Amino acid sequence: MPSVIHSVSAEKQSGELAREDQLAWRLAELGTKAQAQPLDAQSVEMAKNRIIDNAAIALGAANEHAVVVARGEGRLLAGAGNATIWGLKGGFHPLAAAFANAVAVRFLDNDDTYLAAEYSHPDDNISPVIAVAQQIGVSGEDLLRGIIVAYEVHVALVGTGNGTGICLHKHKVDHMTHIAAGTAAGISSMLGLSTEQAFHAINFAVHNAISSRQSRKGDIGAQKEFVPGFSAEISIKAVHHAMHGLKGPNPVYEGVDSIIRRFLDGRDNVDATYKVELIDAATAPMRNILKTYPKQHAFEYQGQAIIDLALQLRGQLPRTASGAVDLTRIEKIVLQTSHHTHHVIGSDANDPQKIDPDAPRGTLDHSIMFAIARCLQSGEFHKDRSYQMSAAEKDELRVLMRKIETQFDQHWEDLYHDQDPNVQAYGGRMIVTTTGGDTISDEKTRANAHPGGETPWQRPQYIAKLEDYTADLVSGAERSRFLQRVSQLENLSGAQLAELNLIVDQGPLQEPERRGILDPR
Repeated sequence: MPSVIHSVSAEKQSGELAREDQLAWRLAELGTKAQAQPLDAQSVEMAKNRIIDNAAIALGAANEHAVVVARGEGRLLAGAGNATIWGLKGGFHPLAAAFANAVAVRFLDNDDTYLAAEYSHPDDNISPVIAVAQQIGVSGEDLLRGIIVAYEVHVALVGTGNGTGICLHKHKVDHMTHIAAGTAAGISSMLGLSTEQAFHAINFAVHNAISSRQSRKGDIGAQKEFVPGFSAEISIKAVHHAMHGLKGPNPVYEGVDSIIRRFLDGRDNVDATYKVELIDAATAPMRNILKTYPKQHAFEYQGQAIIDLALQLRGQLPRTASGAVDLTRIEKIVLQTSHHTHHVIGSDANDPQKIDPDAPRGTLDHSIMFAIARCLQSGEFHKDRSYQMSAAEKDELRVLMRKIETQFDQHWEDLYHDQDPNVQAYGGRMIVTTTGGDTISDEKTRANAHPGGETPWQRPQYIAKLEDYTADLVSGAERSRFLQRVSQLENLSGAQLAELNLIVDQGPLQEPERRGILDPR
């Protein structure tokens, strides 16, 4: 059988579930079986694409305050290991490198995405897997296996259709829990650990990776960007302790005081059951990474298709004598869309900051009103330029953002929750009404870059993103060297993995302005 759907529910009394029937064991077993199998060629190419994407977005955020602070912590441990930090020469302690890189990758909210029962950024797994690979000196092929296993597990936990997946956000639990499981499984497989060791690593990682979603509410701070860094540290330590023969808390998913029983559906229903679909890695290729989607735009994923739609509609809007879009002739814009887009990033959020161009970036990149207005105003959505506005542009945006309304539409809600990955979509229909009473409308189901979109991304698009995001920091020669190493990854030796880094060689990398406990002295 290519895959099996496993039912996961809490024990009625402690100790009644054999470990071979526990979800953590099955995840560990997947990684163990994968060690002896050849890697799927398409998955290998996608893993390489996502490494390029990580380099792009990490260095694109290199001088953002939270990233500078995280990198500063890493510099304290220069020479303490073999892991690399994006932009810097030399080796660093793997915990410090994994943390700094994971924070940098997440900062722009421009990393890859997969949405099902839970939300996720599966490339959160890449930073810790690379750090450990460089520290231990495994082969490039082993590194690729670690990344692909991490994606396989992470996506399976998020859900692969047919009612599968473990929803965390419903109970206000942050998705770090699933990241940690994927990372622990990926590192364990990469290092050739036994099922027993991987089992305990996953138990350790999942148990210690429970956090609330308050990081995404109220006055959003740096915790949102730091979450994958914390997950990276937890997962690396979990594998380290399991390698020493230490046992993690189990059953971490099904126990009487477990994740399911105390934090998820089992808290209110002792019979609550989840389903998780896993392949038999001894007989089937690992391809869950191919289900995930890149982000073309530095914005919340539910806005990707809407941004493409706004840019598409822009060509049909009224113009001024100079040829610019005449925003004063727009009477109203209505976006018919899913509950999430309407309620979380749309007008139903009832958040005054989401219609204020002076709001922080962490709010604006979760405001569909801002995204639509900025696209119509500027004709692009860029990771930097779209968030850098003059006073006059802000005044114009402030007026336009208040003319944009989102509406819940059951059609788009059904597409959002469809269990068939070939049908599932995160888009909407946009209707622009002009002051003259004309209406211009169109719809888009998926982002252009999505695997099922109009222009699915291939290697050239990832390379173009890398060139754009690192233009002021990295020379063309250094980018070419890095891309060559990525293309050859499956053939690299352990020693050569140190070259899987992109060095900043023509722009400044800022250092923390203040001194904390962990900054270099």
